[in-house]
Amino acid sequence: MGHRDAPIEIGPILRAEVERHILTLGVTEFIVGHYGRFDHLAAEAVIAAKQTHPSVSLLLLLPYHPAERPVELPAGFDGAYYPPGMEMVPRKVSIIRANRYVLDHADCLIAYMLHPASNTQKLVEYARHRQQKGLLTVTLLASEQSSSALSLPGPPF
Repeated sequence: MGHRDAPIEIGPILRAEVERHILTLGVTEFIVGHYGRFDHLAAEAVIAAKQTHPSVSLLLLLPYHPAERPVELPAGFDGAYYPPGMEMVPRKVSIIRANRYVLDHADCLIAYMLHPASNTQKLVEYARHRQQKGLLTVTLLASEQSSSALSLPGPPF
């Protein structure tokens, strides 16, 4: 999860975090959106990791019903995921609600957050609350001022 205008320079950090999540946290399934640069970089990182970890799968998060807004599955993705109950969600908040649903059902989050007062910031704050309860591990990629990743403490999954 991250900003649509995330800098391309975070690509190597993101690839390293995907690899770390696979090797040390046992992550085998990644869910990525498709509405901005961060989503694109995240998908590239997982697709690259799938070359050496064939058991890893990559799902495309669909915030809008596929019958209403069909999306062709991009190369490298193994399937799409449309969260249950999204049919009644107003379109204006569909992306936020779909991301929140994923946070409620995920074990880990890799995020890039730079802009204050953004939807990404609100979702990361929500994820941090879930982390404090031992429900989620959050890795916040460093801002542009730093070249390393900041891993927030949480339980290993």
